[in-house]
Amino acid sequence: MTMEFVRDMPLKRPASAAVNFKVKRALLFAMVQYTGGYRFMQEKSTMLWRDRKRTIFGLPLSFTVYSLDSDRLFIESGLFTKTENEVRLYRILDISLVRTFGQRIFGVGTIKCCSADKTMGDFEIRNIKKPHEVKEMLSQLIEKERMEKRVSNREFMSHDTHDEMSDDYDDDDHG
Repeated sequence: MTMEFVRDMPLKRPASAAVNFKVKRALLFAMVQYTGGYRFMQEKSTMLWRDRKRTIFGLPLSFTVYSLDSDRLFIESGLFTKTENEVRLYRILDISLVRTFGQRIFGVGTIKCCSADKTMGDFEIRNIKKPHEVKEMLSQLIEKERMEKRVSNREFMSHDTHDEMSDDYDDDDHG
């Protein structure tokens, strides 16, 4: 064969290569759908942070995904039944970072959030990488959202359902 003959031959993939390509594409699409990545790929420009809950040795082997955009925090969990919770950042009242000895060894931590959200209540962002950076970013975004929405945090009021103000009224004085 001369070089001209090889160069002029049309390039054809064998039938098995076309099938492999279709299978790979279908598997990739299924994986993206399964992990919820399709939504994140569409909104990639708005997502500021995304991480998985870490398990043993700090490996992301769980089915819980945390993500953050400029005004909401998402917690998606589940293998067969997917549950997606969302909390508006201005509804988060307080955050704290907890790192056990094991978490410090593997470079992960848990952020505890106290929120005024009815469905979420108090929740945790468990076993995430770079917890100090995430906590600081979350804190700054919360303050920014609270300023933009003009939401004030009243320190004397509890976020629980117990009404502390009802104890101030005394029946004996108003007899």
